[in-house]
Amino acid sequence: MGECRASSSENSTKCSIRDLDIQCYLILNSTIQKTSIAVLCIAAGSLCILENCVVLCMIWRSFHLRKKPSYLFLSSLALADLLASLVFSYSFLDFHVFSKVSSQNIFLFKLSGVTASFTASLGSLLLMAFDRYISIHKPSAYKAKVTRKRAILALTVMWFITLFISYLPLMGWNCCQLQSSCSELFPLINNSYLASWIFLVVILLILIIYSYSHILWKAHKHAVYMERRQIQSERGQAKMRLDIMLAKTLALVLTVLVICWSPALILMIHSLLSSLNKRIKTAFAFCCTLCLVNSMVNPMIYAWRSRELRCKLIKGFQKIKQLLRLRGNDPEKEKAQKTPGLDTIDEETVCDTEISI
Repeated sequence: MGECRASSSENSTKCSIRDLDIQCYLILNSTIQKTSIAVLCIAAGSLCILENCVVLCMIWRSFHLRKKPSYLFLSSLALADLLASLVFSYSFLDFHVFSKVSSQNIFLFKLSGVTASFTASLGSLLLMAFDRYISIHKPSAYKAKVTRKRAILALTVMWFITLFISYLPLMGWNCCQLQSSCSELFPLINNSYLASWIFLVVILLILIIYSYSHILWKAHKHAVYMERRQIQSERGQAKMRLDIMLAKTLALVLTVLVICWSPALILMIHSLLSSLNKRIKTAFAFCCTLCLVNSMVNPMIYAWRSRELRCKLIKGFQKIKQLLRLRGNDPEKEKAQKTPGLDTIDEETVCDTEISI
């Protein structure tokens, strides 16, 4: 690896990705490795696209959901994960599997797009964590503090900051413009920028974990209080069941978040401190796909835990099933048996309109 590092440092003054020793970054040489990565990216990416498209469609087809701040944050998360699955899968396969080398600006544009989508996903998770934190910490003032206008403002600021930070390499903060050594993991990326981005991601993760840990603590405290007081009322039992479900959901959220992001972050930090051999770089390539898996799992955890979205999805499947059964029937009979669509379902039914996390 010493030759790779020296080559990258020596050629960093030449402003072209083609002047770098690309073989130092193309670490998937065997057919088995390339096939495994391709299958994983295509499978996880396709499922991620499908899931997040369904979530976005269900939310934006319902005015009742669009006006709720919690669902605006969920829409932002779904959009970020959708972009992550599209941009990451294409860019990763194009470079590591097909070994296609673009011009400097195009390469940095695609890499910044990957950075922006994953960073926006974490930013959306943080806003959702704060939303749930306020709802638990100050439930009586929640509706006054978390309004739709403030939610849109928070999302706008978050996306603007994310895009600005992510596209800094394209705007000049790269090893080519600064004539410095490049990162061993990312071509043209300056180590100081990589360190700054890692610091930002770690701060976001700490804030998310702190917020959800506090919610878990509040849920546990309430459950213990209910048990000690032996409150047997119907409302008390329902609240205890909700707290238990909340605790299980948040425990799953934190577990998935840590498992998916820790390996890649640890290897990035390691690359800043010492040289990497090819085996570690190959491991990093597979660890990066875990971030894509996180974007795939997010809709399952956040969206499907919403009782109303689950209800809408079930009713949608029932509608499709009924339409398939009615195909070929007499038009008058079909008209008589026709049931209301998703948009005409009563919003005040058993479907709870609050996200349960």
